[in-house]
Amino acid sequence: MSPKPFLARLFVFPMALFLSVVASQAQAQDAAARPESARPVITLKDDLPRHSYQLDVKVTELYLPENRAALLRLAKAVEADILNDLAAYDIQDDNTVQEYYAVLGNVAILENRWQDYLDLLQKQRALETKEANRLTMGLYSEALAKARLSGDDPKALKTNMEQALAALDYEVVQDNLKSARGRTEILSEALVLGNLESSYQPVIDQTSGEISYDIASSLVSVSLTMDHYLRDAPTINEVYTAKIDANKIVKKDIWEDRKYTLAADAKASPVVVAVWDSGVDTSIEALAPLIWRNTREVPGNGVDDDQNGFVDDVHGIAYDLHSNKERSLLYPVGDVEEDVQVMQVHMKGFGDIQSGVDSEEASVLRKRLAALEQEEVKDFLESLGIYGNYSHGTHVAGIAVEGNPFIRVLVARMTYGHTMIPEKPTLELARAEALMVRETIDYFKANGVRAVNMSWGGSLRGIEEALEAHNAGGSLEERKKLAREIYTIGDTALRESISGAGDILFITSAGNSDNDVKFDEFYPSGYDYPNMISVGAVDAAGDETSFTSLGKVDIYANGFEVESYVPGGDRIKFNGTSMSSPQVLNLAAKLLAINPELSTAQLRKLILDGSDEKVLESRTIRLMNPAASVALIP
Repeated sequence: MSPKPFLARLFVFPMALFLSVVASQAQAQDAAARPESARPVITLKDDLPRHSYQLDVKVTELYLPENRAALLRLAKAVEADILNDLAAYDIQDDNTVQEYYAVLGNVAILENRWQDYLDLLQKQRALETKEANRLTMGLYSEALAKARLSGDDPKALKTNMEQALAALDYEVVQDNLKSARGRTEILSEALVLGNLESSYQPVIDQTSGEISYDIASSLVSVSLTMDHYLRDAPTINEVYTAKIDANKIVKKDIWEDRKYTLAADAKASPVVVAVWDSGVDTSIEALAPLIWRNTREVPGNGVDDDQNGFVDDVHGIAYDLHSNKERSLLYPVGDVEEDVQVMQVHMKGFGDIQSGVDSEEASVLRKRLAALEQEEVKDFLESLGIYGNYSHGTHVAGIAVEGNPFIRVLVARMTYGHTMIPEKPTLELARAEALMVRETIDYFKANGVRAVNMSWGGSLRGIEEALEAHNAGGSLEERKKLAREIYTIGDTALRESISGAGDILFITSAGNSDNDVKFDEFYPSGYDYPNMISVGAVDAAGDETSFTSLGKVDIYANGFEVESYVPGGDRIKFNGTSMSSPQVLNLAAKLLAINPELSTAQLRKLILDGSDEKVLESRTIRLMNPAASVALIP
């Protein structure tokens, strides 16, 4: 399973936001000319064909002038496969088609086919269901293309961007613009190349230069960043800053009026819930009274006093990276323990830059990144990964307990990887993880847990990519088969355990990849069970975030700049569906505290029935409303 926390993507290459559709008119005509009945329908990402490519250049040297021919050969090979797949298959996922068009766009830019880019940009935008994302899609690359087509005027890029921003409804796009500006402040050639070197060069070394479509398309996409974006970043920043500074609009916070707080003297009963995550700092003064306690266990004596299979499980249980039982409920920081405060500053700085907050931490991070050498990038990013895992579960727990003196949080720690190259998936590890899943949910049932938060997830393709990173699994088709086998072991255990725990409401974050979780086979957010709720993220005003995943979302909660505790007791803001999901756990615990007799079906219905409908351009979503749900309690 190799679960990962759905913490907000604090570091994203700009091409993910700026790239747009580019393909030839012939491709569009060929695909349209082929009868739909003759095209196999693709409803799962795993059913797409696999492609491989040969790369004989180091990733850090691929963008040098002397290797332009190699980059173009790779781009043309990728382009040919995309065009063939678009023509050959009826792909039932707009996000996947968008991604294909984005890569085709980079190929066109590489070849200076600027008019093709502009002609087909609208096709990509037409597939985008999030208004803010559609309005901001391709802003930079569109301005760049228009500037190139208009001649050599050095001011054209800035003028084009200013005109594009002037036409936008700032209230709708402000979060995206602030995030985009933030990327102009932190990206550098060293950071981009260092990330590529850490992520892909070890894979290329393992496979003697044979790479998958996923890696090849990423390398092609980076060309826009290396050729144009890094050079133009100061101009882009200037334009975004002027727009942001001229529009000091503060969104109305809709959540304050929806809050429901349980007073300490309320007529309510203690309720046990679980935070199944990367661990919790149970020593934080504000959290300690709200942590569940196993009274049958003697703390710290190294003995399984209640003979339940777990030693010293006073506040819950824990498993290490390889799914072995251990006693510590907090994610291990290992050799970087002395740098935890520095990492906390950097993590907060990333979030502040992303959100357009000019804080002291943001300033510290900018200076650190400006001085970062390419060879330092791997350690820097992996240290952030460690801190993200270390703080994740505590932040989630802090959100879950707010305003509820009757909640009792049982901690269930799993251990996420933090390295740029993930561990090699194996059948043996999959079976160990499956056993961990079954044991954990059995522990929940044995100890009266009524609701569980799961702000984590993974996917079938993630397993396949990890196998590739180790050149494991054989040929492309053999690797695909092995990935499915590994995935099925964990997926089956999780599905059977959740469906077999009908007295527990499982609450999961939708994910932060802006993807269709069902098409991509994400777990557990793609599951559909009567005792599950999948939670997407909106901001303080109830506007859908750019990152929240789609496909199977039952309800939305605030997942933007949510403040909570991190280990040690400080409070900082994180973004992500990881932060929206425990808000629903918070509500579930309050409902159960007021009426412990609620069945899981009743509990789920109260949460959904109390929510408010919000009509978007392409669909209707539901925003949680704690006060309204409480008012419906029978």
